Amino acid sequence: MSINLSVKEQRTKALAVLEDKYSQDTYQPLDYVIDDECRRVLSLPVRPANSQPYIGWMVGSPKVTVPIGKLSKAGLEHIASYEGCKLTAYQCPAKKWTIGYGHTKTARLGMTITKDEARKLFQQDLAEFEAVVRAMVRVPLNQGQFDALVSFTFNVGAEAFRTSSLLKILNQGRYRAASMEFHRWVKVGEKTLSGLVRRRNDEYGMFVGEQ
Repeated sequence: MSINLSVKEQRTKALAVLEDKYSQDTYQPLDYVIDDECRRVLSLPVRPANSQPYIGWMVGSPKVTVPIGKLSKAGLEHIASYEGCKLTAYQCPAKKWTIGYGHTKTARLGMTITKDEARKLFQQDLAEFEAVVRAMVRVPLNQGQFDALVSFTFNVGAEAFRTSSLLKILNQGRYRAASMEFHRWVKVGEKTLSGLVRRRNDEYGMFVGEQ
């Protein structure tokens, strides 16, 4: 009996073994490693950001993945509703000067802006945090997941997101475990804020598809 298998057959058998022996949270990250190694050996292009491993070229027809890179209307409205719009600078619970829709980068004591300026700053901030999520997340996202992560990052900041266990777990392909991390980010100092609890609950709902 011949034991010579095609790449497609080897790949199919390997996936079957992984799926039978391990949970998805365990074998899914390995799937990315397999894809990366195959690309290296075969001198293929690197996998684009936010796209799935191209299992198709090894086991069947290629599957096209359209990366999610922009907030939906619902995602935008969610962030706006939590941030609110204030045309005079104020200090948020974390003692940062804030203005407009949660804008902190240029806010300062005594600053005032118009509604049009607030909207412009909001669009600039959204574009920045969309780019942060696109750059840091290495696994595929659906629209709800992307919206939730942009809202989260808009609130906690890019550096906090970069160093978070949420991002680390998500980039391992452990979506369900990552979703539970939202609930850890509800405090300013040692104080739990009800507004943050509500926001994290809503972000969790968007991430897991409950909204």
